[in-house]
Amino acid sequence: MIAQVIVDVAAKQTDRIFEYHIPNELTDVAVGSRVIVPFGRRKVQGFVVGISEATSYSGKLKDLLVVVDELPPLTPELVALSKTLADKIFAYRITILQSMLPRVMRANYRKILVPITEEAKSLPIFKEEVVDLDELSNLKIIVEIKKLIKDDQAQIEYLVENKAKKKKAAIYLLTKTKKEYQTLLQNIRSTAKKQQLLLTNIIEDYDNYPKLGPDIENELNISSSVLRTATEKGWFAKKEQEIYRDPLKDFSSNNVEKASVELNSEQLHALNSIGTSIKEKEAKTFLLEGITGSGKTEVYLHAISIALKQKRNALMLVPEISLTPQMVKQVKERFGNNVAVLHSGLSEGEKYDEWRRIRRGEAQVVVGARSAIFAPLQNIGLIVIDEEHESSYKQNDTPRYHARDVALLRSKFHHCPVVLGSATPSLASRARAQKGRYELLLLTKRANQKSLPKVDLIDLKTVEFAGGQFDLSVPLVDAIKEKIAKKEQVILLLNRRGFASFMLCRNCGFVLKCPNCDISLTLHKDTQQMHCHYCGHKEAIPKKCPSCQSEKIRFLGTGTQKVQEELETLIPEARILRMDVDTTRRKGSYKKILDSFGEHKADILLGTQMIAKGLDFPNVTLVGVINADTALSLPDFNSSEKTFDLLTQVSGRAGRADKTGRVMIQTYNPENYAIKLAQNQDYETFYQKEMQVRFQGNYPPFFYTTLITITSKNEQSAAKEAFVIKRMLMRELHAPTIILGPTPSSIARIKNQYYYQILVKYKYEPKLHNLLHQIQDDAQLAQKRGLNIYIDNEPERIM
Repeated sequence: MIAQVIVDVAAKQTDRIFEYHIPNELTDVAVGSRVIVPFGRRKVQGFVVGISEATSYSGKLKDLLVVVDELPPLTPELVALSKTLADKIFAYRITILQSMLPRVMRANYRKILVPITEEAKSLPIFKEEVVDLDELSNLKIIVEIKKLIKDDQAQIEYLVENKAKKKKAAIYLLTKTKKEYQTLLQNIRSTAKKQQLLLTNIIEDYDNYPKLGPDIENELNISSSVLRTATEKGWFAKKEQEIYRDPLKDFSSNNVEKASVELNSEQLHALNSIGTSIKEKEAKTFLLEGITGSGKTEVYLHAISIALKQKRNALMLVPEISLTPQMVKQVKERFGNNVAVLHSGLSEGEKYDEWRRIRRGEAQVVVGARSAIFAPLQNIGLIVIDEEHESSYKQNDTPRYHARDVALLRSKFHHCPVVLGSATPSLASRARAQKGRYELLLLTKRANQKSLPKVDLIDLKTVEFAGGQFDLSVPLVDAIKEKIAKKEQVILLLNRRGFASFMLCRNCGFVLKCPNCDISLTLHKDTQQMHCHYCGHKEAIPKKCPSCQSEKIRFLGTGTQKVQEELETLIPEARILRMDVDTTRRKGSYKKILDSFGEHKADILLGTQMIAKGLDFPNVTLVGVINADTALSLPDFNSSEKTFDLLTQVSGRAGRADKTGRVMIQTYNPENYAIKLAQNQDYETFYQKEMQVRFQGNYPPFFYTTLITITSKNEQSAAKEAFVIKRMLMRELHAPTIILGPTPSSIARIKNQYYYQILVKYKYEPKLHNLLHQIQDDAQLAQKRGLNIYIDNEPERIM
């Protein structure tokens, strides 16, 4: 038998199938298997993408060496999907196959030195277990190694290591009858209290053995030494058993009340439409457009129940890790241990175990962020994408896939519906629903029959500020104090982290910038450092101007840290939780912060856009937006849409239960249509207005877009290559296709790389696809000249 393999070498020359002979001993090779194969002078990992009985190759095929996993980690569907995606998003197929797996399952390569002769084996250099060539820095040893290789006394070998490790625990099996254990208990010395406790447990809980060691230790509060002594005495037989790391151990699943929620007429209509498609196995796309608090999640959960009753599985995506704890809690309460989660907040071991649980068919419902779209679920009956408008569903680096597009491809394979849910659908999705490509399902009233919260716009040009920082207006601070006095809670949004946006010298006008990027450094008071939010560069806070040595320096702009400090001064009695990238770096921090707020251990939740959507706290009666204009000022075609989405979503966090909600939006642009329409959550009017703007500017959804980005450490090289690509496009493409650029990116230099961009806007351009593949192939040659070329189909950001 012949295995068709895609090897783990991302290059134009290797982006094809290589054939290998399958030895008789390797009976467990299947499509989707990870294998190790000889490739030139080295060994590499690869994926089996096909198996055939014959080959057209006239020479002798090399043998497969190793099959890495007992069960292929990828399903045949995902293998086929990788080919389709590689063509659509201009990426090498191996890059997509690797992206489908948790990072820990990707190969780790090591270059080692192996002695050949007996003389070489006795050398001091080989006294260590392995000579790792990638870690050598001693010049004397490097020269010695080169001589050994030249004299054929040693050779280089390449190791492929599997980083994924199974977690194991000791399991204790009983070796005697219950009567024999009773006799042992009667005869044991009276001072051996822990052994008495253990024997008593064995007798009373006899039928529940064998048990895991950690479980016995926790249950009886005994140490491992007690179990070791018991095993030596022959009370137990000890074995090693693989156990799963459980990321859901802190989530309860015993809420009966939630399972019996009754749907209103609009929810029932939506559910019936989705349920019919599940039962009839239709690859249909629904756009569930419902105002905030209209009960979209309940529709999702009821639809998942229908899929499970049909003996099919369900996949549900949420856009933010911050949303995952609340969503997982609801799904876990409904479906118990059938739920698996996949997102970047898990440890590598937890991701590995969850992936294998899903692959083995031990989980029927998967909840996760963007990459969970590649979960190896089989027999999918429903795919849900919550907050479908969110740009985080688009991968910003290679491979640049959009989870929504992948969902639609998987829907066709599994003959199942896709539900796209949002209070503010993306213009592209809403336009498709308008044309009948998606079925539009509307939820126009809140599930609890309460009205939407009252929204006030505060004009920062005329209002009086509380404190001296010009961040918090007097009306907003008074409203916060009033809510706290009533024991109610407040959510405050400021989509900018840090303490101050930049340092300015009042003497010479110097602004402290990142040495690697064309961006100012942000002051972070908690770490007492200046941070770059693009490359991660950090440096000490200056006490004098680095340019003129003047001490007249000021830190201007604002961020969540500064607002927190100001709130602590203005409202000292307030308990404040801050939720941004800086406070959520640690594993489990999202859940910890949200749980604390949900248990009313804080009065104010202050954060960036991660607190704006999906959260449901019944005691939140006031939402404040510190500055609504942060996204409006971005030079992006969809900045108005993002502003409207964010304001509408965060407004929906107020008054979700019995208490009336209020929203206060601070802005310097109260007359802007995106802000005015968000005040009333008037999506329909905003959709009409924004579609006119897009039509006039020839932007999506009226035109398709492709962004070509060229980067180099040398600005002239990047610009020159950009103009070469532009001329190539101009020769082949004609009106109505529009080619904009090349122009420098809005931040021209990031991580010491200069960015130039070309934007292609088109309605129908049959030549473009092949042209882009040619540019992708040429990119490898350009790389040798220090250039990188990236192709992004339907970019979320054009800046």
